[in-house]
Amino acid sequence: MNLTRRLFVASLAGASACLAAEKGQAYPSEAKRYADEATENYVVRLTDPAHQSWLPACYSRAISHKSDFLIYSSDRSGTAQAYRLDLKNGQSRALTGTPDLVASSLTLAPDEREFAYLAGRSLYLAHLNGEHAREVYRLEDGVNFGTGFSLSEDGLVSALVEEKQGTSRLRLITMRTGTAATVMESPDPISDPQPRPKRAGLLYRTSDSLWLVNYDGAQNRKLRIAPGGLATALWSADGRTIDYLNVPADRKQLNNIREFTPDTNEDQLVSATSQFVAFNRNSDTSVFVGASGSKASPYMLLLVRSVKRELTLCQHRASDPRQVTAFFSPNSQRVIFQSDRDGKMAIYSIAVDRLVEATETEEP
Repeated sequence: MNLTRRLFVASLAGASACLAAEKGQAYPSEAKRYADEATENYVVRLTDPAHQSWLPACYSRAISHKSDFLIYSSDRSGTAQAYRLDLKNGQSRALTGTPDLVASSLTLAPDEREFAYLAGRSLYLAHLNGEHAREVYRLEDGVNFGTGFSLSEDGLVSALVEEKQGTSRLRLITMRTGTAATVMESPDPISDPQPRPKRAGLLYRTSDSLWLVNYDGAQNRKLRIAPGGLATALWSADGRTIDYLNVPADRKQLNNIREFTPDTNEDQLVSATSQFVAFNRNSDTSVFVGASGSKASPYMLLLVRSVKRELTLCQHRASDPRQVTAFFSPNSQRVIFQSDRDGKMAIYSIAVDRLVEATETEEP
């Protein structure tokens, strides 16, 4: 092949790479079905581990109420971008073409026609057809995004963390106008703000502590949860309780899921676990899915709350089990999770309809 020919081929490859990064670009299904080595349950790998793919943060809304699509991030185009994955045919469609996307920040709006995300120094609200993205809010000079972003249940406000000169501040953003208000500030790093369903409050964390504060900054208080380390923490769907993963200081004790009720300050054990290091709940908090941190048994497990019994789904075999984000579909009939078991982070799906009763889903 002469030089001219090589340059021509190279130019085509470059054009393809540019096209691949464009919003609206469609990609064929990458789904691969296999039988899990440990359980023989069938698992579907939804994305190709030739590139990295990531689910949003565990407290985000990632799957549509009809369980027909999900949103995720991937670097298949060379940079991390947002995608919509059709769970019926496996096809993906690019939703963004922006630099510096925060992969964990994606979350569906309540009407499921839009989604919110952080990229660069801005918060955006974009249509799922990929045609329009509105900059809702932009950071001030000298300020950077901290860890965590979430949208309220009604989609009217969002919460994020900003960091500046050794100070973390919790900010509440009005999505319609982009108006920002500082809820509280701390010299300690804060992270993972979550608006409280049905109420004007925010859950956030500092190191191994959970805090609750009103939207207006009033009644900022540290919650009296069990001593020890803190892993996943999530609001229940009705906002009455917080489910969290407690990691006892005594490593001979089992990691356990607990439930805290902020209105009464009651904290109670839900169940011990076979060393969960990350978990999520279904819509009525009757079943949990967790990733075991055991090197000998690197499993995804269901924990049935009523009988405190675990059921093994499949192996996750992640290099760091703490990075295994998982979601139930809204009807509780499927678990979607991420793992780098095949070399790079990819997204997997497993049906649990034979093990978990279907839950009702609300129309958006």
